[in-house]
Amino acid sequence: MSPSALVLTGGDLGLADLFSWERGTGEVHLDPGAAGRMEASVRTVRDVVSSGRVSYGINTGFGAFANKRISPDQVRQLQYNLVRSHACGVGPPLPEALVRRIMVLKANSLAAGVSGIRPEVVNVLLALLNARVTPVVPAQGSVGASGDLAPLAHLALALIGEGEATLDGEILRGMAVLEAAGLGPVGLEAKEGLALLNGTQASTALALEGYRLATLLLDTAIAAGSLSVEGLAGSFAPFDSRIHAARGLAGQSRVAARFRDWLTFSEINASHEDCDRVQDPYAVRCMPQVLGAVADTLEHAGRVLQAEANGVSDNPLIFGDEVLSGGNFHAAPVGFVADFMGVAVAELASMSERRIDLLARRVNPKLNLFLTVEPGLESGFMIAHVTAAALASENKTLAHPASVDSIPTSAGQEDHVSMAPWAARKLLSICDNTATILAIELLAATQAVDAQRPLTTTDRLEAVHRKVRALVPPVPGDRRLDREIAVLKEAVLDGRFQNELRL
Repeated sequence: MSPSALVLTGGDLGLADLFSWERGTGEVHLDPGAAGRMEASVRTVRDVVSSGRVSYGINTGFGAFANKRISPDQVRQLQYNLVRSHACGVGPPLPEALVRRIMVLKANSLAAGVSGIRPEVVNVLLALLNARVTPVVPAQGSVGASGDLAPLAHLALALIGEGEATLDGEILRGMAVLEAAGLGPVGLEAKEGLALLNGTQASTALALEGYRLATLLLDTAIAAGSLSVEGLAGSFAPFDSRIHAARGLAGQSRVAARFRDWLTFSEINASHEDCDRVQDPYAVRCMPQVLGAVADTLEHAGRVLQAEANGVSDNPLIFGDEVLSGGNFHAAPVGFVADFMGVAVAELASMSERRIDLLARRVNPKLNLFLTVEPGLESGFMIAHVTAAALASENKTLAHPASVDSIPTSAGQEDHVSMAPWAARKLLSICDNTATILAIELLAATQAVDAQRPLTTTDRLEAVHRKVRALVPPVPGDRRLDREIAVLKEAVLDGRFQNELRL
């Protein structure tokens, strides 16, 4: 087994390890100890079938059909019917990287050994993953309880030779999906279709992507905000450690310390130490407070998602010879933190848009209106700010929590749902908008620093300036800004901007 392989135990998958694996080419395997646990739960399922004991989803129908008994000779057909009937996802397919994450999370959950599924079924799922055969999973169709049924049904279809998948950009259908990985179709036994479909793995994979992006955006916001302080000739006083110690919020203090690292020492700052400006606007002065709250939000979300990535969220669960029905499939914990992160990231964008406006409206008298060189002849960043304002406004609508909504399904049996998938998908849209706004701020702040040459900013911020200019070389006068914004946005979202600057 390669040292870069990811080994799933069903309980100790670290988010950093998951994200690192996703950036590489390593394989994924079940821990050897998982097979024994899984086989024990399978034996219990078989005992239920042979004894005639009534257990939900093993020898009963699903949802509103929970009270309908299924004869022993039909329990296998029941599982195939479940997979086929629940494959009702619609909309564009999820990105392959996210589907691969769903596959890992599903396999990790099943490896805990309380779901009544054979190891060989999970190994087929991992064989597809390792062969880079990625099932096509539509993005829409889940309400986040009873798990992400529709997305996971499309995943399960691939295992029985009835789904669609991509390989090297080609769409494969039916048995060709399995043949591409040198496999044959899985023969589903009692409970196995339900084990594959029931769970929060799609919601969790999406929310984890939001968490990953939000972390990158927070780092970017601290760098961009610091550069804007210099562009605006702002005060360093609001970052004094004594202010933040007096409040006692950990995230706020940590973020303030990061700003101090970015802002000490600067010729630009020294040049206006004796100016008559008493206080800066909130979008500058309150960055430690707001971005610190974002940091605390992400820390909480990370803990929840770490637990969910290692949790078992299907139903029923098997403990020894007991089969217990519960509600771990309800994705409220995921929905809540996705919504919480959406609000937090929207605030990153809102503050950034305000700083772009400040840079453009000549708060610093050394700057021209809209950061122009020839005011009037040029428009400069006039409409770049409008774009930032438009996206910040979109974010405010998108940040309305999805998890406060619920709509009954399955004839009222599933009468309270989480809407976690929509919460997470909204979060990704907010992150995308925010990356664009931060890219605009980086461009504007860089231009504001340029206008104050030959004065220099701090060593760290000069590195940010060089990075921006390496991606977007300076062009005098008015020009198209959309392409420059897109280049910086891409660098922010793929982590190049942060990693190369060690943010």
